[in-house]
Amino acid sequence: MKAYWIAHVDIADAEHYSQYTQRTPQAIAAFGGKFLARGGRSEAMEGRQTPQRTVIIEFENYETAVACYRSAAYQEAKSYREEWAKAEIIIVEGVAPN
Repeated sequence: MKAYWIAHVDIADAEHYSQYTQRTPQAIAAFGGKFLARGGRSEAMEGRQTPQRTVIIEFENYETAVACYRSAAYQEAKSYREEWAKAEIIIVEGVAPN
C-alpha cells in the first residue's frame, strides 16, 4: 500500500527556508517519492488554523517513506529547515486498492 508524508509548515524566514526546499527533492526522489501537493492554496475547514505551507508526498509503501525520512540525505536537508521553520510531519499508510 502507498504511504504519504503529510507536512504542515510555518516559515519564519523564507530565504533561509529555501535552502531546505532546494535540497529536499533529491532526497525524496532517491526513495521514489512523488510530490502530490507542495505549498499550494489551502484553507482549514476544521481544526487548527491553516499553516503557511502543506506538503503531501507519496511513496510506494510505509517502510520506504520511513526510510526516506530517516536517511542521511533527508536529515542533512532537514538541518537547513529546523532553525527557520516549524514543521509537523506525519507518515500515514494509505488504504488498500479495491
